[in-house]
Amino acid sequence: MGRRFRQVDVFTSKPYFGNALAVVLDGEGVSEGDMQRFAQWTNLSETTFVLPPTSDDADYLVRIFTPAQELPFAGHPTLGTCHAWLEAGGTPKRPEVIVQECGAGLVPVRRVGTGLAFAAPPLLRSGPVDDELAGQVAESLGVGRADIVDIEWADNGPGWIAVQLADADAVLALTPGYLDEKVGVVGPHPAGSPAAFEVRAFFPVAGAMREDPVTGSLNASVAQWLLRTGRATAPYLATQGTALGRAGRVHVTADEKDIWIGGDTVTCVSGEVEL
Repeated sequence: MGRRFRQVDVFTSKPYFGNALAVVLDGEGVSEGDMQRFAQWTNLSETTFVLPPTSDDADYLVRIFTPAQELPFAGHPTLGTCHAWLEAGGTPKRPEVIVQECGAGLVPVRRVGTGLAFAAPPLLRSGPVDDELAGQVAESLGVGRADIVDIEWADNGPGWIAVQLADADAVLALTPGYLDEKVGVVGPHPAGSPAAFEVRAFFPVAGAMREDPVTGSLNASVAQWLLRTGRATAPYLATQGTALGRAGRVHVTADEKDIWIGGDTVTCVSGEVEL
């Protein structure tokens, strides 16, 4: 049957400069196998399917698939799905917040400026990375262990290890080799720059490391880490995708309760898919 479909670009106001996401808005009745098959066919970093919520507090339920597996949570699919749902006529139960249900639980999303922002979910794993793994990460990144300012687990679902280098230039210079871990790297831009940090995200696929253009989940976990350790103050702007010719912009804000990860989303394709 024909199902409403959007392909959107997240963390950008300019089409094709952010991170693409496929959204199937009428996901009810699609089998898990067909969801995974379609996500493999789109060959995007994530494809989402919108279904009726199972929680009375949620506005919709989303299932998030990479070409290889389902994820409990991911950041750019959260913003992109919410954008597509609102654009297609979705009406939240509360005007000030949209509540997404996903494998990680309920995630609040709110309108900010011209875009949307989600509340960073709690970390599932944090704390030190053991010395052996830290050495492997340094070797994979092609840097010395002493070049790593700090390294910690910053996992809010996907399994991120967070690494800080001395500056944004060091981050942009990376040409990593293979490592069977997901690694996010951050470095500060010079004082007075429009953005506070440069971020890059690397993950293993079929024996090679791939880079994600703009990563909401990583920026969410890195923000918690940087704010907790006093290396950043909110609000701040992070740039990501520069090394790939993209221009991702991630806005980090905080209130007394939550850290919010926000950005713009634009629709690039609108129509129907047969599923």
